[in-house]
Amino acid sequence: MPDPRLARTERMLLWLVALGFFMQTLDATIVNTALPAMARSLGESPLRMQSVVVAYSLTMAMLIPATGWLADRFGTRRVYIGAIVLFVLGSVLCALAPDLNLLVAARVVQGAGGAMLLPVGRLVVLRTIPRERFLQAMSFVAIPGLVGPLLGPTLGGWLVEVASWHWIFLINVPVGVIGVLATLRFMPIPAPVAFKRFDLAGYVLLAFGMVAVSLALDGLSGLGLRQASVLFLMIFGLASLTAYWLHALRRPDPLFSPQLFRVGSLRIGLLGNLFSRLGSSCMPFLIPLLLQVTMGYSPAQAGMMMLPIALASMSMKRVTTPLIVRHGYRRVLVVNTLLVGLAMATFALVWPGQPLALTIAQLALFGAVNSMQFTAMNTLTLKDLEPGTASSGNSLLSMVQMLAMGMGVAAAGAVLAAFTAHYGMDGVQTLQAFRASFACMALITMASAAIFWQLAPEDSRAVPASREQDVPEPG
Repeated sequence: MPDPRLARTERMLLWLVALGFFMQTLDATIVNTALPAMARSLGESPLRMQSVVVAYSLTMAMLIPATGWLADRFGTRRVYIGAIVLFVLGSVLCALAPDLNLLVAARVVQGAGGAMLLPVGRLVVLRTIPRERFLQAMSFVAIPGLVGPLLGPTLGGWLVEVASWHWIFLINVPVGVIGVLATLRFMPIPAPVAFKRFDLAGYVLLAFGMVAVSLALDGLSGLGLRQASVLFLMIFGLASLTAYWLHALRRPDPLFSPQLFRVGSLRIGLLGNLFSRLGSSCMPFLIPLLLQVTMGYSPAQAGMMMLPIALASMSMKRVTTPLIVRHGYRRVLVVNTLLVGLAMATFALVWPGQPLALTIAQLALFGAVNSMQFTAMNTLTLKDLEPGTASSGNSLLSMVQMLAMGMGVAAAGAVLAAFTAHYGMDGVQTLQAFRASFACMALITMASAAIFWQLAPEDSRAVPASREQDVPEPG
């Protein structure tokens, strides 16, 4: 008979990890509807606020490869508390930021904390919960990952209207205090574990490459960098990523072994994730801007309009796996990637005063096909990994997800800035710039269908449920 005190401790531990995941996913989406209000307060154009989103996503992508080593080196409880403290500190600094540059710097601090919340929490669950209950535990922890994006845009818009944009960050303070106290009470002190030497040189090359390429994209619009500086950053970033690859080939214990890429499904899944998300991940950034800047929606109304995306996304979770089993990954992903692009392209046809029902239908359509895309891409990427490489492959996929989210928003900001400069910034001209931006980002998404076309036509094996649960969506 199980010890009731032990069962209660395990239950509270799962609630604690779920709370950390909720904080992370909520903050990844709550900012989007508040960007126009933040821009007015800071004296910036709302069309140049993408760096607030990019800084958070890019910092998370940069730190994910180091989280496992940090947890082994300093202990999971200590690192988890540090993650919550960093996240709360970054939130307070965001609320106090007097200008855009300091706000972006504060988002970096916040992203550093957010990057460790889910990976370290998942590691605690793996080491604490018995193996036969691990899948059930991770299913419970994953629920807030669906609730966060559902609540985020609506809560952000409501807080902007009833208080100010500063409160979208300040609400993290009481939640963080509760999290620290609960961690001290319920998270066990881990037994010492052997940790390998950290590949610092490889980490520096990989992190610099990701940051340089992302800053080059963001520099085309948000940072105001000249063309020579953008080219300089892009070349150095690509050179750094190439150097990491060569470094990993000769190192016995790299951050991510090149041997992983011998698995065809992982190779195609990662590349498909990166390029497909470059297009689709800009939508939570562009849609609230479109609604508020050109169509007259209030922040709360724009937040409510994101609900159809989240609800349609949740409704598709049970449909995706049977479709893959019946039609195979290749057919599902090629067709669905084109559908995601077409759903995005419908926003190139919007006009002020269009029927509300039509807008809701557009949003729901995008949410449904985008959810199917994420689930299919994630399960494809991990389905053929052996147990010994599953953890490394999962971390690599998480990093690629966050990197693509940041780069997608940066690319959309650059495209929107270019079309705004071409059309102008008055009324109809701004709407034209948004329409052209949606069309371009849709084409990027549709082009990634060619990557999934490289899958074997007969590849229709369903992924084990345990693998699917290992990759909750970041937003």
